[in-house]
Formats: sequence, structure tokens, C-alpha cells
Amino acid sequence: MEVDIQSLETFNQLASEGAQQATAMLAQMTGIQAEVEVTKITLMDRADVGEELAGQAFVGIGFDLEGALVGDTTLVFEEACTGPIVEALPGGAAGEEMVESSVKEIGNIMMSGFIDGWADFLRTTIEHSPPRYVEATGADVFPAANDPNEQVFVFKSHIQWPGEDLSFYIYMLPAYDRLTELMADSGTGDDAVPVDKLSVFNEMTKQGTATAADNVTQMTGIETDAEVTQISFAPIEDVPKQVDNKSYVGTAVEFSGTPSGYLMILFDETSAMNVAEALMPMEPDGEGFTDMHESAIEEMGNIMTSGFIDGWANVLETSVDHTPPRVVHDMGRAIIDPLAAQVGQQQEHAFIIESRMQTADLEFGCEIHALPDDAELRQALGDLDVTRKDQTEPDVETIFE
Repeated sequence: MEVDIQSLETFNQLASEGAQQATAMLAQMTGIQAEVEVTKITLMDRADVGEELAGQAFVGIGFDLEGALVGDTTLVFEEACTGPIVEALPGGAAGEEMVESSVKEIGNIMMSGFIDGWADFLRTTIEHSPPRYVEATGADVFPAANDPNEQVFVFKSHIQWPGEDLSFYIYMLPAYDRLTELMADSGTGDDAVPVDKLSVFNEMTKQGTATAADNVTQMTGIETDAEVTQISFAPIEDVPKQVDNKSYVGTAVEFSGTPSGYLMILFDETSAMNVAEALMPMEPDGEGFTDMHESAIEEMGNIMTSGFIDGWANVLETSVDHTPPRVVHDMGRAIIDPLAAQVGQQQEHAFIIESRMQTADLEFGCEIHALPDDAELRQALGDLDVTRKDQTEPDVETIFE
């Protein structure tokens, strides 16, 4: 089945407008002026949905959807939001029962606003179950997955409460088959994307991330595991928001071929120091992040980039080359913003390929972000022979020569 870029843009815009409507209703009821930070569509394993919520406590509500759109929708507030929200409602007062009834009341109204836009666009009704109150940590706020390995499209809006440093989220997980049918029905054209092959490409990326993690282990002795791999679709202006706005050290390269684009390998500062020193044959010759650290990160970035991209080339039976890695050390959004601007010269939305890896041995975290050219990604998907999807193993001798 094929879905064109315009359909993805339309459905992402529906989710964004729904989130805007939900926050408007929150403001009307409570006076809280929240802002929608980013809305995106993500293709990922069901088991990975909500991984960014890990370790945090949330309250919220969930709905089951029926009719033209089938699936479930969940609105979750950081636990610290509940006190101000309850107090802002008429007659609001502290107490566990009051928190639950207030969250259900406001959540029900907010989510009705979110869903109504979809019903209007589809020119039909979308029924939803009564709101169910949820209070849980991390991804436990979502209904249990029937198949954790199933790939699903997730619509996620991140909403911030300015001045309070608090966030809440809207997640919609429509049934995969029904959603792709709806997107296909909205029309396909020259920019059509084969959705089944997009899933295969996601699996290829997962294997490429595992190869990059293996390369880290071989070079440093640090046992590293690939954690999350996903493909997101978002407006160009929202691309830099895919990373936390904290300081990163890593490498950036431009890759060419089919597809072409940019790839960044980013370590938080502590992780960069740890992985660099694991590569050094001797103690660094100074305090802080030295030239020796930078050289080690450059070497690591080159090896990881080759392992990651070579897997694509092997499956696609094409050549994907990349420039020498450029070491970057800056706030995350400052690193990605100029690259997103380059991609944005040809397109208004972008696919963002994201992977994360970590280790339990020491403080170590790494993110891989790729921004491929849309047109060339579509060509690569069109040419993809799905029978080769497991042939991502790179030539180790070439990588380590």
C-alpha cells in the first residue's frame, strides 16, 4: 500500500490542530495557557511507545476509539501538574478523589476537542469509550500491547506549560491497517511512499543501530545495546526539537547516494568523555575535553557512521558515501538546526530516523539522528527488495582498515 507525502502532512496537521484545540479548552476551563511544542507521526515497535516517559510518574485518561478511526488515545500529565490543574477548576480542592474526578473531567473535554477535528475531516463520527483514569509510571500509562514487536504509527503531541517547566502529552495509537487505508484513501501521487517498505526500512535501521553498537563494543570493550529505533515525520521547523536542548558532543556527516542526507551521532558530555577515554592508549594530556578526546570522538563517529550507513547500502544494493566526520560540541538544537535548514530548502516536512543506545556498565548514552532527502528516500524505498532486508552486515575489514 502506498501513502503520499501530502497524506502524511495532512494527518500530522490534524493531530497538531487537535492538540491545539485541546490546549485551548484547557485554557478556557482553567486559564492555563499551555503551548503545543511539537507534533509528529512516528513508526516504531509497539514495545517502545512511551520510552521517553521512563522513570516519570503520570496521571491522565485513556479512550478507546471506534468508528472511522479505531485504536486508543491517551492524555497524560506529569504528576506535578495535577495540583495546579485541580486548583484552577471551579470548586477545586486537594484530595485523591478530587484529583481523579478533575483529571477525568478536564481530560474528557480536552480529548473531545482533539478527536472532533478528525471526525470533521473524515466526515463521519468517531465514537469513544468513557474516559478511564490512569495513574502510572512511564509507558505503563498505555494499554498493554498485544504484540510488543508489532510496528505501529504513533501520533504524539508534546505540550509545555510555560513558566512552570511542566509537560503533558497526547498519544494516539490508531490501528495500523485502518490508518493506512485512511491515508491511502486521501490520494496518492508522484510522492507516494510504500508503507510496507517503510516498515522494512525501519527494521534495517534497527539492525544498523545494532551494528553501530557492536562497533562501540569492539573498539572500547564497553558492552553497548541498541535501545530504540524509529522513523518520525514532522514539519521541518520541528526537526531540531527531536533532541533535548542540552549539550552534546559528537559528529556530523553528509551522506550521498540513494538516499542522501545528514547523519549525526551525539553523546551527552559525560558519555563522550567516557567513550573517548576508553579509546585512548594513555591518560589525556589536560583537563576537560582535550584534543585527544576530540580525536577519539572523531574516530568513533567515523566507525559508527560507516557501520550504520553500510547496512543500508548492502540491502539497497547501492553506494552510500559520506564526508569525513566533523566534530560538534554544542546544544542539541543548535547542532541540528542548520542541517534541518539545508534539508528544508527542498521540502517542508522531513523523515527523521532516530536510534538510541546505552550500556549498563557505566554512564553512556548515544543518539543517532539521520535526515534523508525525501525524494531520494522514496526512490530507495521504491527500489528496495524486501527479500534482502536481513543483509545489513557491513564489511568489517573495510570499516576497521
